[in-house]
Amino acid sequence: MAHSTPGTPEPGTSNGGPGTSAASPADDPQHPPHRWGALAVIGLAQLMVVLDVTIVNIALPSAQKDLNFSNDGRQWIITAYALAFGSLLLLGGRLSDLVGRRRTFVTGLIGFAAASTLGGAAQSFTMLVIARAVQGMFGAVLAPSALSLLTTTFIDPRERSRAFGVFGAIAGSGGAIGLLLGGILTEHLDWRWTLYVNDVIAVFGVIGTLCFVRSRVPTRRPSLDLRGTALVGAGLFCIVFGFSNAETHAWRNWTCWVFLVAGAVLLALFTLWETRALHPLLPLRIVRDRNRSASYISVFIAGVGMFGVFLFLTYYLQQTLRYSPVTTGLAFLPMVGMLMLTAQLSTNVLLRRVGPKIVIPVGMATASIAMVWLTGLGLHSTYPAHVLPPLLILGFGLGLVMPTAMSLATLGVAVNDQGVASATVNTMQQVGGSIGTALFNTMAASTLTHYAKDHLGTPNLKAKAAVHSYATAYWLAAAFFAVGLIISVLLYRPGRPLDDTATVGPENVPGHDAGDGSEGGPEGNTAPSRRS
Repeated sequence: MAHSTPGTPEPGTSNGGPGTSAASPADDPQHPPHRWGALAVIGLAQLMVVLDVTIVNIALPSAQKDLNFSNDGRQWIITAYALAFGSLLLLGGRLSDLVGRRRTFVTGLIGFAAASTLGGAAQSFTMLVIARAVQGMFGAVLAPSALSLLTTTFIDPRERSRAFGVFGAIAGSGGAIGLLLGGILTEHLDWRWTLYVNDVIAVFGVIGTLCFVRSRVPTRRPSLDLRGTALVGAGLFCIVFGFSNAETHAWRNWTCWVFLVAGAVLLALFTLWETRALHPLLPLRIVRDRNRSASYISVFIAGVGMFGVFLFLTYYLQQTLRYSPVTTGLAFLPMVGMLMLTAQLSTNVLLRRVGPKIVIPVGMATASIAMVWLTGLGLHSTYPAHVLPPLLILGFGLGLVMPTAMSLATLGVAVNDQGVASATVNTMQQVGGSIGTALFNTMAASTLTHYAKDHLGTPNLKAKAAVHSYATAYWLAAAFFAVGLIISVLLYRPGRPLDDTATVGPENVPGHDAGDGSEGGPEGNTAPSRRS
């Protein structure tokens, strides 16, 4: 199969020695050299971005004591990262399409590490919040670059399945790994090392990128969709801020609803503008494919449920069962192991044999069952009998959903649009996590208050009210996964998309307005799912 590769190599890269007249096996675009080394680097970067959502959580009490800020300030350490990350992801994804994926990937790694150094050295609350916001900004550049590099590096369907199994497992388990690593670093070193650890990861990431990741610069650089960037950035900011504000000020606060409504209006205006823009930030052809749209929704729902359970199960293990931070992190490891095993099974075997219309609904149903099981936890529950089984079931369910949905969310997208398609995946996961955390927190707090009022005089009331509030969060997460089950059954098309033959649509035709720039690689050679 012959392919033309648009773009010219970046300085320092080469496609072959002088005088090479025919492509060698090492230059085969279907099997790029060092691709498995590239997968290790990409996975490391994704782990750094995802674990930073939770690794700082465990360190917050120590940071608060050291820098002397209020309880309300603790939320801003988390919110600053989420706001910058969530609102700038689509811009970061499009930048990777326009200026080159390896360039934005390395820029994201270096910037993220620099912001982590600033945060680790923070001598005031303001300095720490600024550092977290800058972390989120560079994370918004790094995350979509990582996923789009993965998509354009692994083109062969079988290898792509294995690669996405690994990547999806990292994306799904990074939050739990962050809890473990945060506990170890806080308990045995210092809270500042929950930030400094990113510098260590980034050093290996940059070296690995220069050694293993090929890149090309785009041949065309059309104007960036500035109006679309402003609309979607402001809209996502308002949505994330509205839910985060509800977490600290409750839903009755008018500012929550003002930001949420403003966010919805801005996102509607963004969608309208994208139908008219000459070079849209998010070409709507990307989300018109039914499998792709269903995958974005699946990633969103998994993000809602996943981060919600991490938060409340962490509370339960530490405050009710009196586990240390390190032991709490270790308690999540069986779920991580199950998720990683299931991720390989779902992408390499099940998806290829039965298709997403079965795999993802089964995963949603399994995750929902796990959440219902967790509602039975009580003051005297034990880890082996009552916590471990639902955790393993949850890992199995997420392992069916996350890697499968991530793979399908970028399958069949033109090389020129891989960055923004990847950014959309990350946006859905990040916004889902922010919404889940805020929504579950406010619901649990309300439930705790009502339970305490209705059971005055009950022995051990505070602990019982807390456990009851956690159960409310688990029921809510179960409901989200149940909705995900219904949506995935309705939207996903039957069949095995990885077996489909590549088709050439407008987005794969060189010279079409999708050609916002490419780093190279054959256009349209990933097998897309059938058009609806």
